Amino acid sequence: MDREKRLKIFVISIILVLLIIIGILGYWLFTLFTKGTDVSEYRIKDNTTSATVSEKSDESADNPIDFKKLQKINPEIFGWIYIPDTNIDYPLLQSNERDDFYLHKDIYRNYKYAGSLYCEYCNSTELDDRVTLIYGHNMIDGSMFANLHKFRDASFFKKHTKFYIYAPGRRLTYQVVSAFEYDDRHIMNTFNFAEDKVFREYLATIQNPRSLSANVNTKLDHKLTVKDKIVTLSTCLDSGDGRYLLQGVLVKDEPTR
Repeated sequence: MDREKRLKIFVISIILVLLIIIGILGYWLFTLFTKGTDVSEYRIKDNTTSATVSEKSDESADNPIDFKKLQKINPEIFGWIYIPDTNIDYPLLQSNERDDFYLHKDIYRNYKYAGSLYCEYCNSTELDDRVTLIYGHNMIDGSMFANLHKFRDASFFKKHTKFYIYAPGRRLTYQVVSAFEYDDRHIMNTFNFAEDKVFREYLATIQNPRSLSANVNTKLDHKLTVKDKIVTLSTCLDSGDGRYLLQGVLVKDEPTR
């Protein structure tokens, strides 16, 4: 009997240890594959008052981002995007090694399934291209670019007409043009935006997208022309087939203190 009891205790102990290991491994995998990079100590909404980046902040051009500190961590951080009332409050990166380097790398250049928000080398980090495309994952926990899908809601879309990109010494304000589902073609490789005709067609597309889920701002501050600068924010659809795009036009580029 004593031997049988010892055997049962041993087996139970092994099972408990295995369950603990499985639990720890499961939590680690869940964190790895569902959570975005923690940049909370640098975030705008955690370190500044909302007035700093609200639509009523035109009289103040303070820059809440410590780019010197961030670029010591990673010199490939060139900007910071903030969309009010979303979780989108992250640094922007561009790799000199390969276009998709930050697809699954955090700002510390370590592997992270959620990756970082980034643009490809075909775009200027000065944000002065006709179209700048910024990519981000649609994460389960709502991090990275998952909250772009909030713009599917017509009420949310109507109330949130601006987003902001900070760069060293600059704050760029973008007015939301539209949000819609799109196919999975590579926009920057498909369209030659150096050609006025191509760019005009793109401007027409983002103002009248062929998408049942589209929301369009019909009260833009000005008529879009070939002189405008567009930022296209791109993430996956929940179905994984195609892309969800938020389009913004630059309406203000101002120096910051």
